[in-house]
Amino acid sequence: MLVVPRADFSIEDPWAIPPGCAPVALRRATDGAAARLATTLALYHDGETLTALFLGEDDGVTATYLRHDDPLWEEDVVELFLAPERLTRYYEIEVNPLGTTFDAVVDSPDLERRTMRADIGWTCHGLFAAVRRTPASLDVVVRVPFASLGAGPDHEWRANFYRIDRGSDEFVAWQPTMKTPPDFHVPRAFGGLRFA
Repeated sequence: MLVVPRADFSIEDPWAIPPGCAPVALRRATDGAAARLATTLALYHDGETLTALFLGEDDGVTATYLRHDDPLWEEDVVELFLAPERLTRYYEIEVNPLGTTFDAVVDSPDLERRTMRADIGWTCHGLFAAVRRTPASLDVVVRVPFASLGAGPDHEWRANFYRIDRGSDEFVAWQPTMKTPPDFHVPRAFGGLRFA
């Protein structure tokens, strides 16, 4: 269970980690081992919006997609899978190093990829994403309004958070899914979020 503290977002410094917000390390999705490129995730909320801050090492960017809802997972990307109500329906939000976004709602009646259906017609209204790149790092901040998900921070959620680096073909996760080849659509692996 990850406690998501309440804190204010600063547009002047969107990369700042608020006091009381403890970043967690993402691990290799297939086996839970340490990632080649270290990535941490910090989560907090302000009562209206969930903020996810990915801070990662990087040694080269693979990203060409510029249109909303392009298949960003084919290149470098960070991903949020959020199940505020039940595991059989979750929201998928992705941001690539160019700031391009993808959003979909996924229905997974059997909690397995083979029977899941993704609706990319869904739009996360009010989604905010920003990217900061250096030759050695890739940082992404994503802000998801609770209203766009039809749920608030008044109960526990299930979720998972991921990063794909295509330069090394590394797939990392907050809660490793233990699937080979890597597969992020494993709702049973989602961890819990409790909002403070």
